[in-house]
Amino acid sequence: MKHILMITTGGTIASAESGEGLVPSLASEQLLSHVPEVKDICKISTVQLYNLDSTNMRPEYWLEVARYIRKVYDNYDGFVITHGTDTMAYAAAMLHYLVQNSRKPIVLTGAQIPIEKRDTDARENLTDAFKYASDDGACGVRIVFGDKIIAATRAQKTRTKSFNAFSSIDYPEIGFILGDVKYYIREKVEGDSVFFDEIDTSVIVVKLIPGMSAKIFDFIADRYHAVIIESFGVGGLPYYDNDEFVEKIEKLIEKGVRIVITTQVPHEGSDMGVYQVGLRIKQKYEIPEAYDMTTEAVVAKVMWALPQSKTAAEFSRLFYTPIGNDMI
Repeated sequence: MKHILMITTGGTIASAESGEGLVPSLASEQLLSHVPEVKDICKISTVQLYNLDSTNMRPEYWLEVARYIRKVYDNYDGFVITHGTDTMAYAAAMLHYLVQNSRKPIVLTGAQIPIEKRDTDARENLTDAFKYASDDGACGVRIVFGDKIIAATRAQKTRTKSFNAFSSIDYPEIGFILGDVKYYIREKVEGDSVFFDEIDTSVIVVKLIPGMSAKIFDFIADRYHAVIIESFGVGGLPYYDNDEFVEKIEKLIEKGVRIVITTQVPHEGSDMGVYQVGLRIKQKYEIPEAYDMTTEAVVAKVMWALPQSKTAAEFSRLFYTPIGNDMI
């Protein structure tokens, strides 16, 4: 029987009514008491690192989760992390970069309705997470939610209330869990797992809107180490009868701010070579673009890549190096 460590961090799954809305309040053992059948699936140990609404989760907290997993990695066969859904895709992506090539499964799950409620999805999601984590073929960082097994860098929350809250963006689901039957791709991990314990959270995402002033980049230049620009369509920067955006980009580059351009369209990714508004920027400044990566994965990868690189060229090389299935 596999030995799985459950790491709890809060979220809706552990929430209860406070009189002022739902607040995470249940401890690890209280969560497990609602799914007694999982003790027949695997041996379970628990640790509670946080008890937070996922809106209040930060990259530094995910770094601490990764450090804890590193500390106890050899003691367990896999890990199940309960987490709030609102930032779960960011958490999964961050753990994907902090614990690379993991031979053991690191599974995130949660719920849309608290586990103490009658019509909750929490019990099924938590049980499924343990089913996957205890399987011989499981590996890597995954989200298990709504019967789906989704790769960490491909997950995105696409529904605010429905039980099938997460989608796998432009990449097939790793698999499905239907009752006692698991259907999923069994991936083989070669080599040792690699842990990282440093990130740079001085990153901002700017979503372009029509008519937006480029002056926002003056604010960014003195305060952030990287900016991710969510552009329109396949990607580019506007020029409204002037080159204000180009001038601001030049100033960012001069100050050493790393820039990545992505798209605000959920599917099919960027391709800055299609239109003049994208091609002229890409050719002149060699700014990395995210192609088919999700914004959540881009944010996590940039935070991971910044401390691993000293130059813009090194940053671009790291960003463009596929890690797992984050970039096709």
